[in-house]
Amino acid sequence: MTAATRPPADPEHPTPVPAGPGQPVAAPGAGATETRRSARSGVAGLLGAATSGLFGFVLAVVITRGYGTAGAGAFFAAIGVVTVATAICTLGAETGLMWSLPRRTAGARGDAARVLPVALIPPLLAGFLVAGAGVLAADALAPRLLRGSGTAAEALLTVTFAAVPVVVAMTLLLAALRCVRSIRAYVGVQFLLLPVARPVLVGAAALAGGGLLAGMTGWLVPAALALLVCLVLVAGPLGLGRGAALRPSPSDWSTFWRFALPRAASAAIDAGSMWVGVLLTSVLAGPTDAGVFGAVGRYVLAGQLAMQGLRVAVSPQLSRLLGRGERAAAAAVHRQLTIWGLVLSWPVYLLLAVFALAFLQLFGPEFTAGVPAMTVLALAMLVNTGVGNVQSLLLMGGRSGLHLVATVAGLTVTVSLGLWLIPGHGATGAAVAWAAGIATENITAAGFARAVVREPLFDATTVRAAAATATGVGLAAGAGVLAGGRGLPGLAVALGVLLAGCVGMLTLPRVRAGIRGTMRQVRGRDDAAVAADPGPVSTRGR
Repeated sequence: MTAATRPPADPEHPTPVPAGPGQPVAAPGAGATETRRSARSGVAGLLGAATSGLFGFVLAVVITRGYGTAGAGAFFAAIGVVTVATAICTLGAETGLMWSLPRRTAGARGDAARVLPVALIPPLLAGFLVAGAGVLAADALAPRLLRGSGTAAEALLTVTFAAVPVVVAMTLLLAALRCVRSIRAYVGVQFLLLPVARPVLVGAAALAGGGLLAGMTGWLVPAALALLVCLVLVAGPLGLGRGAALRPSPSDWSTFWRFALPRAASAAIDAGSMWVGVLLTSVLAGPTDAGVFGAVGRYVLAGQLAMQGLRVAVSPQLSRLLGRGERAAAAAVHRQLTIWGLVLSWPVYLLLAVFALAFLQLFGPEFTAGVPAMTVLALAMLVNTGVGNVQSLLLMGGRSGLHLVATVAGLTVTVSLGLWLIPGHGATGAAVAWAAGIATENITAAGFARAVVREPLFDATTVRAAAATATGVGLAAGAGVLAGGRGLPGLAVALGVLLAGCVGMLTLPRVRAGIRGTMRQVRGRDDAAVAADPGPVSTRGR
């Protein structure tokens, strides 16, 4: 492995050295094996992400319909507070777990459990410190951050800050769960338990007339449930309670935090990219504009769930491949998942751009002021999904510093433009600022990832998939606009045309052959892949 992809050295757990002159090389079929494995994990991640996206939309409808523009603005701002605070307090340890656990041995006699104290103690201490400071400062912060919540502002912010340590612990254990259990366990908690329980509890609070405080409590309770579930599911594979060593060595601390600390800042930026916009809009333009921007952001983030599902599905696999110096196989996995993400995400964002009015009408007529913001952000997300999960390549290759550079560049653009545009243009100004930040971060990260992996991240197949997707969805959207305008009737026509086109494509032999090939990958067995993997590392490639 070159210096560009070498993770921090751990003298007690050396990473296998890649093939060089006179050394064995990876089997010729390694790339096919890895793409087959990524296909199976990717399908599970996509199904989970689809469910999460559906219930995330339901949650957004519940919040906007239940609390109106001003109340929704305060609710989204409170979610933003706990999201940004959690991302800061985790200190990058969730990505550190995703990077380090696949390179260690699980079980009672393994060394994987030793990473848990290293990864958990500093973030939990940070979480309690932030929670305490936030609770003490709630009366001063609430009038500025949560305008629109009325007399409940202080209590709402107090509950939000108090929950930070719980959400931090849940986030870290979710990362460990992804590495030591199958993708199905992670999907069950992250993409089913959390997104399904939240709209149910928030909706019940709204129907009961409980107000914003009760609604936010309903949003937070599922995090505590998920924490308990993760703790139970992680304990067995790591050998907790069965003699697994939990005392880390000095090298465990240094190796882990040399990787994680640069990720700490970029993780906060990643998680808070939308919420920074919500908070800036709330402070600079008022709660109504913040509510509109928050509603628009929910659509944008829902469209990103396909990429998120793919990312969490294959991150441990990429860590293992890049840790062993198998850059070509890692690039092959990346190209495959980029095509999947592009084909699944671009239709969503193109339809959001063209039919922004129709989608926002579902939240209520007062939210249609966000049409320009929705269009701008949807187009920016084409760049985000078009480059693929280049951030994962950087992080799983041990280059968290380069990832930090890309995210800081994006945040700088977002905040600078936001301070300039939001006071005069409200939600639209916030959207333009965020869109510029999205483009900056992703283009920068793509350039870094290409330099690190030193393998093509895009090929002719990627370009053809992008062109075919844009053309097909563009024709369907054009038909919808001509037949019914940009409102709900036009969207219905576009969806009908798009569905008919997809059904028609299934009659093409080449398309059917491609689907059969993908299904063979999904159903294929892992025997060959397991035989090719050195050592009894039970956490790898899950």
